[in-house]
Amino acid sequence: VQLQASGGGLVQAGGSLRLSCAASGRTFSTYAMGWFRQAPGKEREFVSAISRNFGSTSYADSVKGRFTISRELAKNTVYLQMNSLKPDDTAVYYCAAREGDLGLKRSATYGYWGQGTQVTVSS
Repeated sequence: VQLQASGGGLVQAGGSLRLSCAASGRTFSTYAMGWFRQAPGKEREFVSAISRNFGSTSYADSVKGRFTISRELAKNTVYLQMNSLKPDDTAVYYCAAREGDLGLKRSATYGYWGQGTQVTVSS
């Protein structure tokens, strides 16, 4: 599966952005999808995931209540709605896909990655 992330940009603290990740290739519904981010000088970290089965969602504590992951199967697209953005949310955001629903918070379990989209939150 090929992944194309988009929707990043520059926003003021308190603002919102919606990231999109369009998938092509194999049937989108066979994959669990995740969002990760990497800030300069830091390791890549888990942000959110949505499971293949039942569309169950999970979030990092740092974004819980502010970010929402969703998917639109008809469009082979997963979204990350980001509200109440903070400067600490500044990072390159990556979408990823994997088969199976175990270990969704671990980046090493994902076999497919998009190219990343930059999110910058100014104070």
